Amino acid sequence: METFTQPKIKGYRQLSENEALLMNEIKDLAEKVGIMVESLNIAPGVDKRWVAIARTQLQQGFMALTRAIAQPTTF
Repeated sequence: METFTQPKIKGYRQLSENEALLMNEIKDLAEKVGIMVESLNIAPGVDKRWVAIARTQLQQGFMALTRAIAQPTTF
């Protein structure tokens, strides 16, 4: 993995190589789950309201996982 020093972002710190790997794993998984959610959203006979609820809550879950790694100090 190449070394990258990110510009200073208010409330965030530089991630370690392991943290960046974990973050990328989460992002990859979230992308796969997003594809599944979209396929359900266009499937006949599926309750779109529940798909929308699932989408929102899954997005919140993946966001919580990334914040658990990044540990931002701001709201």
